[in-house]
Amino acid sequence: MFVYSPLTQRRAGVLLHPTSLPGKRDQGDLGENARRFVDFLQAAGMTVWQMLPLGPTHADRSPYQCLSVHAGNRALVSLDDLIADGWLDVTAASEQPFDESLRQARSGFEASAATADKTAYREFRRTHACWLDDYSLYQAIRSTQGAVPWYQWPTALRDRDPVALVSFSATQAGLIEQTCFEQYLFFRQWFALRDYAHQRGIVLFGDMPIYVAHDSADVWANRELFTIDSSGELEVVAGVPPDYFSETGQRWGNPLYRWDRVNAQDYSWWLDRFRTQLAMFDILRLDHFRGFEKYWEIPAAAETAVDGHWVAGPGAALFERLQQEFGDLPLVAEDLGIITPEVDALRLAFGFPGMKILQFAFDGGDDNPYLPQNHEPLSVVYTGTHDNDTTLGWYEHLDDAGRQKVNKHMPADMPEMPWALIKTALESTSRLAIIPLQDLLELDSGARMNTPGTSSDNWNWRFTREQVSPDLAREVRTLAGQAGRIPE
Repeated sequence: MFVYSPLTQRRAGVLLHPTSLPGKRDQGDLGENARRFVDFLQAAGMTVWQMLPLGPTHADRSPYQCLSVHAGNRALVSLDDLIADGWLDVTAASEQPFDESLRQARSGFEASAATADKTAYREFRRTHACWLDDYSLYQAIRSTQGAVPWYQWPTALRDRDPVALVSFSATQAGLIEQTCFEQYLFFRQWFALRDYAHQRGIVLFGDMPIYVAHDSADVWANRELFTIDSSGELEVVAGVPPDYFSETGQRWGNPLYRWDRVNAQDYSWWLDRFRTQLAMFDILRLDHFRGFEKYWEIPAAAETAVDGHWVAGPGAALFERLQQEFGDLPLVAEDLGIITPEVDALRLAFGFPGMKILQFAFDGGDDNPYLPQNHEPLSVVYTGTHDNDTTLGWYEHLDDAGRQKVNKHMPADMPEMPWALIKTALESTSRLAIIPLQDLLELDSGARMNTPGTSSDNWNWRFTREQVSPDLAREVRTLAGQAGRIPE
């Protein structure tokens, strides 16, 4: 088994979501171009690949509002790899919709798959039944209901009436089976890619949002654990309070957990969730870590976050139970925003690294925790994240005074942006440095992955294979080596 602790060695890596990989379809996948990207990382001395959550998304394609915390995004399945398996016809795959290709792949699998593959599929269904049964049923019902949210389904299906579910399962067995098969394809290709990366010394760094989408299989199947009423409607929702950046705060709209009930079940829902993710990734980022200490509860009827209040989260009890089950936890705490001494104490009690974002370093005084001189080894440094502008775009949008603040903290011999911030990240005392691929490619705001608070033109950025050239790999490897970030 490939085992990695985030902070035993100085390393560097790249932030890139697989949907941004090149390819013939409208988004990247887990096939050949993903393997070529692993090769680029190896050549560049970047031994960590960080990505966003891999779950099935809603129509807006946000990986932070998924239909399941366990399932994989079937849109990441490589058709070329299915052709290579002999389960899909190459001509048909190029001429028909993606959905039809996946249906054809199932027919091809049933007709010609090796006995070992069919056994593996049966074992997959058995091993993952704790979530796959509910998810496949949820997706089948959703597809017959015009993709409306589960809390708008007919009452018997909404409320999981046993007779209604048995009847639906009998009449729609093909739809349910198709979803199970698509999940098998996703995980089969994912673990093949994971093995390919591990063989080349590349660590896989995943992302776990604290909250789940209201319209998700998880909430539908576990209603008692979430703050919803008997008809499935929200009672209170998640968000963050007003701050320097927003006078009304942020109203995310996710249901909150009924932590007393989660605890009464011995945190089994969270254990299952971590079991899935820890099998997939070597490191996990816990999004909105502060919500485990205290979270902001907002009345569902409120239009903004102003009327919310702080409520105690599970605190150490959750992480103690996770440690009891899994041992040392390879977690990174996303500790941005309103961080109190209590949040820091919770993070440090379990030895979780925090995050340092260099684009946040140049406001305020010399005590700004994101300034390079204030970094500590128990942290992961970023030039920026998926929610930031690219470094070049960020710098170009600063006014003269802002640029002067940045330049004041840069040595005179520093290269131009974005390389100045990349070099600063690599030279940080933080044991892990992560650079978004857009920064390595010197791209401006047009390559931004996400702009929080907006709903259009997010999650769509792609690059081409030609952009990640051998020359770029050599240049990056030199910088990583000079900073002592290439493990021996």
